[in-house]
Amino acid sequence: MLSVLRVHLPSDIPIVGCELSPYVLVRRPDLTVFADDVPESEPVEGLFLRYKWYRIQSDKKVAICSIHPSEQATLQCLGCVKAKIPVVKSYHCSPKCFSDAWQHHRVLHERAASAVNENGNEEEEIFGRFNNNTNNNNINQSLSSSQSLPSLTNGASTPLYPASVTQRNGGETWFEVGRAKTYTPTADDIGHILKFECVVVDVEMKSAVGSLNTVLTSRVIPAPSPSPRRLVSVINADVATGNLDLDGRVSSSGTFTVLSYNILSDTFATSDQFGYCPSWALSWPYRRQNLLREIVGYRADVVCLQEVQSDHFEEFFAPELDKHGYQALYKKKTTEVFNGSIMTIDGCATFFRRDRFSHVKKYEVEFNKAAQSLTDALVPSGQKKTALNRLVKDNVALIVVLEAKFSNYGVDNPGKRQLVCVANTHVNVQQDLKDVKLWQVHTLLKGLEKIAASADIPMLVCGNFNSVPGSAPHALLAIGKVDPLHPDLAVDPLGILRPTTKLTHTLPLVSAYSSFARIGGGLGYEQQKKRVDPATNEPLFTNCTRDFIGTLDYIFYSADSLTVESLLELLDEDGLRKDTALPSPEWSSDHIALMAEFCCKPRTRR
Repeated sequence: MLSVLRVHLPSDIPIVGCELSPYVLVRRPDLTVFADDVPESEPVEGLFLRYKWYRIQSDKKVAICSIHPSEQATLQCLGCVKAKIPVVKSYHCSPKCFSDAWQHHRVLHERAASAVNENGNEEEEIFGRFNNNTNNNNINQSLSSSQSLPSLTNGASTPLYPASVTQRNGGETWFEVGRAKTYTPTADDIGHILKFECVVVDVEMKSAVGSLNTVLTSRVIPAPSPSPRRLVSVINADVATGNLDLDGRVSSSGTFTVLSYNILSDTFATSDQFGYCPSWALSWPYRRQNLLREIVGYRADVVCLQEVQSDHFEEFFAPELDKHGYQALYKKKTTEVFNGSIMTIDGCATFFRRDRFSHVKKYEVEFNKAAQSLTDALVPSGQKKTALNRLVKDNVALIVVLEAKFSNYGVDNPGKRQLVCVANTHVNVQQDLKDVKLWQVHTLLKGLEKIAASADIPMLVCGNFNSVPGSAPHALLAIGKVDPLHPDLAVDPLGILRPTTKLTHTLPLVSAYSSFARIGGGLGYEQQKKRVDPATNEPLFTNCTRDFIGTLDYIFYSADSLTVESLLELLDEDGLRKDTALPSPEWSSDHIALMAEFCCKPRTRR
């Protein structure tokens, strides 16, 4: 007879908006064991598995600690209540919890106070370029809200399973909330325990056979979401505020925004690597929703993501971002040195808003192929294997040429097409392979030079270069050459960097975030200036883990054809350290997103 051997939940804490998928181990009549579903439509010897989910609602109201969401709150900050801060942020599990969190908690009070404008109206906090539409829809509505998740049926034909009282016991009421194997907690579940039931059922009699298998969850917690980040103008050094119709401004002025973000592949998001981050916050069901909330919130015109697993691109990011008006392009890493599942290999994904750009051409750069060509041309046959072992690292770049559906050329050039070339790359991570990093960057730039020579086209070079400011790859990008005495050039066992005079390019590239160091004045600017290294004019960090903090990610642009209008504000290290480092429940990658707003300079035809 079909029987259930074991039921358990992989996630230790249920989170609003993150699907719960129980592991159900089943034994067939022939004694073979499997973990696949047995639906009523495909019974095994007349038997199938029936599932039910319940929300256990206590008559006693329970508040959850805002810092330790698995703990019950014992005190509330009355300052939050008076300031009309969301009530869930006001709860703490102990006086020590409140005291330890005060340095960061008081920022909520300061933000609430500053959000009241001179007319006494509270301004809405936004991610980057959110605006208030005329129909007052809040684009930044949390995905944790049951109303913003119409696709969640939880096993029923209606968007939200109609709750029914099934049992009362000792001051508790059990509401049936789902009849599928999986269940996605909603905002109504916050603070409550969920119960999962699984039983073998006779397909004809519709009656249970054997014992009922149950498992209880911890209390459901709300999904933490990243704090709002604003665009800071580098023209007048003012902070862009939430009630500006930014979309209207973009359309009329011919500006566009580009986002670059290494989102941390699920393969690398392990407790061994990031033991300071709660396991539930490392789980992909949680991180993907948090990342999507953040990315969609910035509403960039072009989005360059790195470390996107091929299965996550196809099954999640491409379809989800399509709903928000983005067209998707992808280049996964090559697999010469990759040992895992072909579906979990990561790559670079570039998205662009269909109402702002159209796709013209796509180029794929496989550094492995370039390595093969290099060794065939320069390396003696006896050393080729050694050379390839050093150079072949599976890294790639995705280059996309787009045509803008907007223009700022005016009547002087009414028929001129506005093209933009966007390169998205992820350079090799190994710190001992300085020659390989520099060679990969040089190879990419030489490819971009060929594109630039064939068309009058602005260039954007985005990605995780795994190179700190001042390194040879950064110098090549930022100033177009590498000092022959640069210490990075000492590591060149294959001689691929010689002569050093060849390490140049002619693209007039400038780092977008260096604009913070060049423009002065304004409160928003002064705050950002403190987050930029005066020695390099780059952010103090874009990657922050327990063991490393520094800048590895950049957005470079061709300064002869583009100007920087504004930049997404940088994060403060102290604010991140409250969770030790990245990733955290609030921020789901070990890198931070960078975004710049550009304007095309009017140029005459060559």
